[in-house]
Amino acid sequence: MNKFKLLSLLFTFFCLASLAFWTSTSAKPAPLSSFILLDGTTKSTSDFKGKVLLVNFWATSCTTCVAEMPEVVATFVKYKDRGFETIAVAMSYDPPSYVVNFANRFKLPFIVSIDNTGKIARDWGDIQLTPTTYLVNKRGFVVKRYVGQPDFKDLNLLIEKLLLET
Repeated sequence: MNKFKLLSLLFTFFCLASLAFWTSTSAKPAPLSSFILLDGTTKSTSDFKGKVLLVNFWATSCTTCVAEMPEVVATFVKYKDRGFETIAVAMSYDPPSYVVNFANRFKLPFIVSIDNTGKIARDWGDIQLTPTTYLVNKRGFVVKRYVGQPDFKDLNLLIEKLLLET
């Protein structure tokens, strides 16, 4: 029986170690995207190296997107002074006037971009469902993807962890 317990323990350890290795090495570089901002200027993914970046694909017609936006704002406000940035990328089917109106009405404090051509959504994994949110570490690697509204408690814990990394 002791051999069985030992083998089970070793097998469990091996599985957990493999999972930890796979998780730590499965991060992919964030796509090199050029974001067109509401003021007409552009930002690139590379502009955010050294910061933790949240990229949120959303639409004004998406009820879940609208419902989660106060939490996205609160998360940005909580971490912005610690090297955290947020980009809200409006989908190509979202009329630009709706996006501008929404951003102004709700005083969104972070960068808002309009994906006029759909290229950004394609580059980030052919986004079809909103909200879809990515978390990128300081080295420019995507560490988490959320489809649907994230659990913001867990998201904030992950942001805290990533902000501590060098």
